[in-house]
Amino acid sequence: MTGPRIPPAPDSGGPGDVLPGLARELDLVRRRVDTLAEVTEGLPERVEEIAGLVAKLTDALAAVTARRRPEPAPSWLLAPSDPDELRALVEELRSWLAAVFLRYPDGAQVLPECWLWHPDVVEELLWLMHAWCAAYQGAHASVGAAGDWNDRQRPGVVARLRKSVGSCSIERHQTRPGWSDVPCAPAEVPGLGHTARIVDWWAVGRDQPPPEPAGVPEAFGGGLG
Repeated sequence: MTGPRIPPAPDSGGPGDVLPGLARELDLVRRRVDTLAEVTEGLPERVEEIAGLVAKLTDALAAVTARRRPEPAPSWLLAPSDPDELRALVEELRSWLAAVFLRYPDGAQVLPECWLWHPDVVEELLWLMHAWCAAYQGAHASVGAAGDWNDRQRPGVVARLRKSVGSCSIERHQTRPGWSDVPCAPAEVPGLGHTARIVDWWAVGRDQPPPEPAGVPEAFGGGLG
């Protein structure tokens, strides 16, 4: 009596069956290597080129950062008390007035001999000088800025000087009987006694009507009834 017949195990194949698969895998690897070589061809040179470009951009950025920014105009009204610094300010302004401002006929007409006695005039001329430097010589100098200086800034200063000191003279600053003296100190800020009431109102009730001023004389307030 014979048992059930067991089918033979499938042939796993010999070396001749494995080699074609390895050949195909090797060919695939070779093609991938060739593709990678094409992509990376000249890569070291490109890296060097990019590194050089980054270095140039870094230098350019450093140059722009280090570029002199427009200097703010000095203030004569808040100028330091050092006589040497004040003398330097006046000397710089004097040179600019002779070279630029007085070349304009209306500028020469409105600048009196006593201009140094008028702190507000010196203040106006200082900022006008620095506005001219920024428009013509600064890092952001431009035709537009120069046009604005000539069309708006300079005529504005000339108009204010004509109104404030157009009729003044050096004699009016002499201490003589019958002559008006220029005040030696600035005028006091008016209305400071109302500060607390205004601050309280503006802090919490600015959308409401403001408080009535305290200490108003009866002639202007109540007491008429």
